[in-house]
Amino acid sequence: MLDLSSDKSIYIQIAEIIENEILLGSLKEEEQAPSTNQFAKVYQINPATARKGLNILVDEEILYKKRGLGMFVAEGARKKILKKRQSTFFQEILPEIIREAHRLEISIEEISDYILKFKERE
Repeated sequence: MLDLSSDKSIYIQIAEIIENEILLGSLKEEEQAPSTNQFAKVYQINPATARKGLNILVDEEILYKKRGLGMFVAEGARKKILKKRQSTFFQEILPEIIREAHRLEISIEEISDYILKFKERE
């Protein structure tokens, strides 16, 4: 779902929507991805904006183009997305969580306990 009030660019959100569908398995390898016109119609955005989001995934070899047919999910796409997002989690998100915990005087042990309790509830 697009968040038009977000600071994140719409085309980035489009790319993330496709990535999430691939991660969740609702869009599988070799299946056709939604077209730029479908995104434009559903989200009421310019097709060029949707195309920019899809082209990011083409550049990352997550999608590929079949001339005259549209864009399809590349073989190994899910694995590439997992690797990219895990890298972002460990290099950007987790360090920021640890810095914030330090500012709030929350120990690593407290974070770990919370994560384990949270996981049990899920």
